Amino acid sequence: MATAVLHILLHTLLLAALLLSCHGQERKVHIVYMGDKIQGDFSAASSHHSMLESVLGSASTAKESLLYSYGKSFNGFAAKLTDEEVEKFSEMEGVISVLPNHRLNLHTTRSWDFMGFPSKGKVGSPQEGDVIIGLLDTGIWPESDSFNDEGLGSPPSKWKGKCQGANFTCNNKIIGARYYNSEGDYDIIDIKSPRNSEDHGTHTSSTAAGREVAGASYFGLAEGTARGGVPGARTAMYKVCWSSGCYSADVLAAFDDAIADGVDIISVSIGFGGFSPYFEDPLAIGSFHAMKNGILTSASAGNSGPFPLSIANHAPWILTVAASTIDRKFVAQVVLGSGQAFTGLSINSFNLNGTSFPLISVEDGLKILNYIRSTKFPIATILVGETWKDVMAPYVVSFSSRGPNPIAPDILKPDLTAPGVDILAAWSPVAPPSVDQDDTRSVKFNIISGTSMSCPHTSGAANYVKAAHPNWSPAAIKSALMTTVYIVDPKKHEDLEFAYGSGHINPLQAVDPGLVYDAYEADYINFLCMQGYNTTTLRLVNGDKSSFCNTSKPGRAWNLRIVDL
Repeated sequence: MATAVLHILLHTLLLAALLLSCHGQERKVHIVYMGDKIQGDFSAASSHHSMLESVLGSASTAKESLLYSYGKSFNGFAAKLTDEEVEKFSEMEGVISVLPNHRLNLHTTRSWDFMGFPSKGKVGSPQEGDVIIGLLDTGIWPESDSFNDEGLGSPPSKWKGKCQGANFTCNNKIIGARYYNSEGDYDIIDIKSPRNSEDHGTHTSSTAAGREVAGASYFGLAEGTARGGVPGARTAMYKVCWSSGCYSADVLAAFDDAIADGVDIISVSIGFGGFSPYFEDPLAIGSFHAMKNGILTSASAGNSGPFPLSIANHAPWILTVAASTIDRKFVAQVVLGSGQAFTGLSINSFNLNGTSFPLISVEDGLKILNYIRSTKFPIATILVGETWKDVMAPYVVSFSSRGPNPIAPDILKPDLTAPGVDILAAWSPVAPPSVDQDDTRSVKFNIISGTSMSCPHTSGAANYVKAAHPNWSPAAIKSALMTTVYIVDPKKHEDLEFAYGSGHINPLQAVDPGLVYDAYEADYINFLCMQGYNTTTLRLVNGDKSSFCNTSKPGRAWNLRIVDL
């Protein structure tokens, strides 16, 4: 008996030793601090990489480990190190200290905090769970931590939707999912289900209503707790976009289903360009019928700015959202062998479906050219990105589409602006984290920009207002969001309201606006009469044979009872 007990004890001690050994080999982020910056012709990144290579044993491992290289104000770097490697750096000449990467009160996904919106708002989870946001997008990755349904009860009784397709399971967070492909074209990367392989939909869905996920980051950038605006709200995905694009027939089919399924808010981060009449625009058509059924459509303004008249989704019954910055920016530097540094502000770029070219200003280009001519062996080092505070925020970015409204100039568009630059949110693990389709990295969170990112911020805010006021009309919710904005500094925008509309969204205040401008289907029918639509057409649109356009008394678009600031 004693021998058996001794054997068990020895095995236990051996197992504990093995576990401790494995734990010691786990790489964690540490900061190696080496004092003041090095003056003169010195490449901090190259030096730090060499130090890492000498300890870690290979150049490739050092490259994978290095996260930041500090050299502008002080000398040091951040890297993923084991306990043994930490000890070696601590004993290395020139190293002052090696610090653990303690978690501080970083503010992420920073956009909601930047808007002054707490993780637990005034409404509370019981009401949040009664609202449903439907997204028309590229699909969704249901296993993402952002869509965990822990603590959520059954879907609201009003829900009539379904979970469609193989290899896809809904839960009490993602309560519905459908997919549409009228063209029938499937690329090798397409997944024939609501699941997405080219991410966009997972990002927008988690921005609007994702659950709280601690420790989210994009390779260490924007680290913190990721969350959507209304974490307790339910989500329904309507996959209308594939690698080949999005088609009008699919968009309208999705609107048709979403309205019948019982969603409260529809979020559409896609658009129909051009100056088409309202009823030749699938988004205008679908959103009109959503409005008719008490559902607000929040839609992106488009990424065709800063040109005038570039606005998309400009129907007055749509909440049209521009994109603006938050108070952080991610920068990367290229350092020449001479020590000259050039700063860029991009993490991921838009896929313009064309050839990519590196662009640089004339001034910086001449400096680089002079350096190349001055040395026999010119070198340049690209440093790992860093986070800087953007004291100018918020301002509408150049890519955000501008007004005036091309169809009804008397009605201001966009309606408002919301965060749409460098937004961290959930990502499909099978989707490339960059626009390079050969990028084989897999991430759970990604940072991207666009009015596609600002739209779900507003959709989440609209859901928040809907949870507080379940009987409010789409126009009332839209009014509350527009009249409670905080003013954007006009000195930052030559195009003023044509860039930011009424101002920057302030969702916490929107639940108590004091006054709302309400409008209903009849008001929009009267507006359409003023726009030249005849009685016959409008009777077909609204199904009311009593509708009548009095052409003898022409009106003006500004008579429409909506907010137009």
